[in-house]
Amino acid sequence: MRMIIILADVEWIAIPFAAATVAATVAGGALGLRLAHSLPTLMALTGGVVVAVALFDVLPEAFENLGDPGEVGLLAGVGFLAFFLAERVLVLHHRDDPEQARAHHQVGALGALGLSAHSFIDGLGIGLAFGLDTTTGVLVFIAVISHDFADGLNTVSFVLSQSENRRQAKRWLAIDAVAPLVGALVGSAIAVSEETLGGILAVYAGFFLYMGGTDLLPEAHSEHASWQRVALTVAGFAAVYAGTAIAGI
Repeated sequence: MRMIIILADVEWIAIPFAAATVAATVAGGALGLRLAHSLPTLMALTGGVVVAVALFDVLPEAFENLGDPGEVGLLAGVGFLAFFLAERVLVLHHRDDPEQARAHHQVGALGALGLSAHSFIDGLGIGLAFGLDTTTGVLVFIAVISHDFADGLNTVSFVLSQSENRRQAKRWLAIDAVAPLVGALVGSAIAVSEETLGGILAVYAGFFLYMGGTDLLPEAHSEHASWQRVALTVAGFAAVYAGTAIAGI
């Protein structure tokens, strides 16, 4: 009976916090849809954010949970290569198709899936953290919501950069927005080992490094040199670093 009461308390505390991340993600995605006409400029910002999230948020969490730098590096490399191979298979499979956009649609969905899975893990972390104590839960929540706005922005911009399909972007935005709430529900009900969570985070760090470093940033800066886009990329890095630094205080 005591365990049931504890779980119920955790749910009542964690779920409203996770619901706030849903609103933040939707707000970011709505901005991305509104600025779709300026996609290359938007991608300069989101590319910087995606890479910075991998470097300043996901990888440190993976190091902390796994405690083995070599294993973290290996798993991040696996994630990077997995995304690369998946993207190449999709593109090569459709190389003789006159409507090769089908491959780009699937690449966009693949990237959005990675971002949504990260959002699910964010929510999972909120649920698990509140299971430890309220203070830890609040700190994890601050870390999550500090970049969930950017998560919604990134999801929309990545899908649009691959397919320009607004309907698909909205579908993935909805999935990405709900993912933290689902994760919090799961995290409130189960226990996940730190090693398992760290391994998953390391793989997703590889995903994000690939998405930002080979898809978003090159596309954003390929058309013409622009100090505005350079500044936005740097701003994306700075914003994520500031958010993670504040959350770690």
